[in-house]
Amino acid sequence: MCFLCEAKHSAWAGRRAFLAMAGAATLAGATSALAQVDVGPSSSLRQLVSAEELENAAKQQYAKLLADARAQGALAPQDHPQLRRLRAIASRLVPQTAQWNERARLWQWEVNLLGSKQINAFCMPGGKIAFYTGILDQLKLTDDEAAMVMGHEMAHALREHARARIAKSQGTSTLLSIGSQLLGLGRLGDVAANLGTQLLTLRFSREDESDADLVGLEMAARAGYNPQAAVSLWEKMAETGGGANGPGFLSTHPSGPDRIQQLQSNVPKVQGLYLRARG
Repeated sequence: MCFLCEAKHSAWAGRRAFLAMAGAATLAGATSALAQVDVGPSSSLRQLVSAEELENAAKQQYAKLLADARAQGALAPQDHPQLRRLRAIASRLVPQTAQWNERARLWQWEVNLLGSKQINAFCMPGGKIAFYTGILDQLKLTDDEAAMVMGHEMAHALREHARARIAKSQGTSTLLSIGSQLLGLGRLGDVAANLGTQLLTLRFSREDESDADLVGLEMAARAGYNPQAAVSLWEKMAETGGGANGPGFLSTHPSGPDRIQQLQSNVPKVQGLYLRARG
């Protein structure tokens, strides 16, 4: 069940109120509505894959994942305290998403919790989020740190990194070489629809990871979560060393001093957004 469906009307009312306030803002106030981190535009290659088809493939794969977890008794019930905690965090992050991708206004966001010792979390195209209990329990994440994980994963979906990676891996050697022969684009869309099972193990580039770090950092700050938590989160990640229980997240999101340093240098850029949100 989409946990935001019932709040759809109130969320839209909040956006209208924000727009009304922005119209009367001073130049200094209006500047805060702009992105504070510098990530540039999303990859143009993503246009070679149908966003709708990929989101539908993700929706089907997510449903299968939940069904399998339910059958194994690993899907957290609706009243699970950790799940309620995650959904409360998401309810603050989701209103920040449309700035980064207009399609996000149409997504049916979902958050679920899976019982597993794996240190893992993800957000599939279309806003399908899952956390594993291992990442919450083993890293002892605070709400601020959990928001940084969620913001990072949401940023991958918002910036359509999976869509671009599929285009690069499936299209470069075939479709891109024939330039203007647009009939090939339909075949690539079919490829995307058949890759639902790979969305959970897709490896992003270093640039994608940096992109998601910064966009997630800003979204979390705008939602009122302490941006310094991004630094403490990755320090905890580095301490785990990616052992046997953590291959999912740490193998695809390697921690290191460069990553931590980049986040630390961007914390001051979003500090004002955080303080304003805390009001």
